[in-house]
Amino acid sequence: MIIAKNTLFYCRSKRSNVGAFIGSLLLLRKISMASILDDGSCGRGPPLGKVIRGINLNEKVSDETIKQIKKDVHVHRLLIFKDQGQVSGQRHVEISKWFGELESTFYKHPRSPHDDVFRVSNDEDEGCRNVGRTGWHIDGSFMRAPFAFALYHMYSVPKTGDTAYVPLKELIESLSPETRARWEKLWMVSDRRANVIHPVIYPHPVTGEPTICFHLGMTEGFVWNYGTKEQRFTELPETTQILKEIYKEIVKDNRRLVYSHKWEVGDFIISDNLSVGHEATPETQMPRSEVGLRILHRTTIKGTNYPSKDPKSCN
Repeated sequence: MIIAKNTLFYCRSKRSNVGAFIGSLLLLRKISMASILDDGSCGRGPPLGKVIRGINLNEKVSDETIKQIKKDVHVHRLLIFKDQGQVSGQRHVEISKWFGELESTFYKHPRSPHDDVFRVSNDEDEGCRNVGRTGWHIDGSFMRAPFAFALYHMYSVPKTGDTAYVPLKELIESLSPETRARWEKLWMVSDRRANVIHPVIYPHPVTGEPTICFHLGMTEGFVWNYGTKEQRFTELPETTQILKEIYKEIVKDNRRLVYSHKWEVGDFIISDNLSVGHEATPETQMPRSEVGLRILHRTTIKGTNYPSKDPKSCN
C-alpha cells in the first residue's frame, strides 16, 4: 500500500494485456473549509471534498474508476483532481458525459472550445465576464430540474480569483431551530411567469441528506407554505430580507462554513451541484493587466429530479 499524507489516490494497476485504473482509496484527504479573511486569519469549519491524485483525466479511464468517481462525488461533494495540465474542451465534454446528458443554458462565447463548454474570463475577448458574481447559488435553480453536476477546469490560472463553496447540509444543520423551521416553510420563485417554484429545503434526490435550492441573485420572491391554504407570496421588502438572512447564515462566524478554492495549474473539479452552493469571489473580476488571464471552462449536467419535499415525487 502506498502511504501519502493527505491524499486520495485512484491508482494505476497492471493486468494481463491491459493497463487499467482501479478506484482504490488509499488515504483520504478532508479539505478543511478555510477562507483567508481580510485580516489574514483562517476561518475553519466542517470537512468538504477530496483532493485526488494519481489519475490522469486526459488519458483513458477504466469503467471501474469512473464508477468509483461517480460514487465519490455524492459522498464528498467536491472532487478536486490535481496536476491535470490543460484539459481540452472535447475531453472536458467526454468526462462530463460520465454523469449524464449535458445541458448548457448560457451564452456561447466565440472562444469557447466546444458548444457545451461555458467559457468564463476576466477578459471579454476571451470569455464571458462577471459570471458568478450575482450572489451565492446553485447552478440552474431557475430550471424545473436544476443541474445535477457541474465540472470546472481553470484553463488559464490568474494570480488570484478563488471560487468559494459552502456545503448545504452543514449550512442547514448550523441554523437555529427557529430559523430552520421558518426556512422549511419557504419556497423560492425564480420567475413567477415561468411558474418555477422550488422548496428552499428539501432532501437530496440521491443521498437523502437535507439540501437547499437557492440563488441570492436570481430570485423574484418566495412563497410561504406553498400549496396550502396559508400560501402567501412575499413582497419585495420581505424578499430582500430573506435573501439577506440566507447570505448572513452562509458567511457567519467569519465564514466558518466556507471553503475558498485557490486555483492551481491543472485543477479540475467535479461537484455535486445540488449539495454545494458557490460564488465567484470579487478577485475573479480583477483585470488581466493586474492578475493575468483567467479562463474557466464549465460544463453542467442535465438535472433529472425536481426539488421536492417528497423524494418519491421528484422525478
